[in-house]
Amino acid sequence: MKLYTISGLGADEKVLEKLTFNPEIEVVHIPWLIPEENEDFHHYVNRMANTIDHSEPFYLLGYSFGGIIVQEIHKLKPAKRIVILGSIRCDAEKSKLILAGQKTNAVKYIPLRVFNGNTTLFYSFFRKLFDPKNPKLTQYFRVKDPYYLKWSMDKITKWKFDKLPDVIQILADKDIVFPIKNSKPDFVIENATHLFPVTKSKEVSDILKTIFV
Repeated sequence: MKLYTISGLGADEKVLEKLTFNPEIEVVHIPWLIPEENEDFHHYVNRMANTIDHSEPFYLLGYSFGGIIVQEIHKLKPAKRIVILGSIRCDAEKSKLILAGQKTNAVKYIPLRVFNGNTTLFYSFFRKLFDPKNPKLTQYFRVKDPYYLKWSMDKITKWKFDKLPDVIQILADKDIVFPIKNSKPDFVIENATHLFPVTKSKEVSDILKTIFV
């Protein structure tokens, strides 16, 4: 059985590489595409979904923003099972920060240069959100195209979605990107931040092995 995975905003497959699965699972990572200029979100989701061969059953796994993308893909190409890590199942689960961005359309007014992945300002912000005590944090975020980063953050703030009953949600208890208080996750990773697929990989892997069989 193939398991298609999508990582978090700005991250490549390295952020998920510590996760292990049952030997019958063939993991296929879908890399981030750079959005076309003014690309519609659903058009982008369709392009991300092109990798998936839905002529046979498959699984979906998404982390953070990737969790949002796989749920959108699931509507186009239904998976046998779908798991989201450190992500939300509907817009009602958004944090106050994201809701404020949605209300004010703040991302639109932030200069593109702020999203330069090489700037101290950008990574300082990400460190505070993801795991401020992890000195190796930046090694996981290697998709640095400024337009992609700004476009993605804008889509996260504007995302509207009704909860799907078959989505399995795994959250960390100390996640400030998608706070656990706003959700009712199926599994909780204790004493962990948003970066839990890296820092709590064994615990997460043990859960995933019971889901993806």
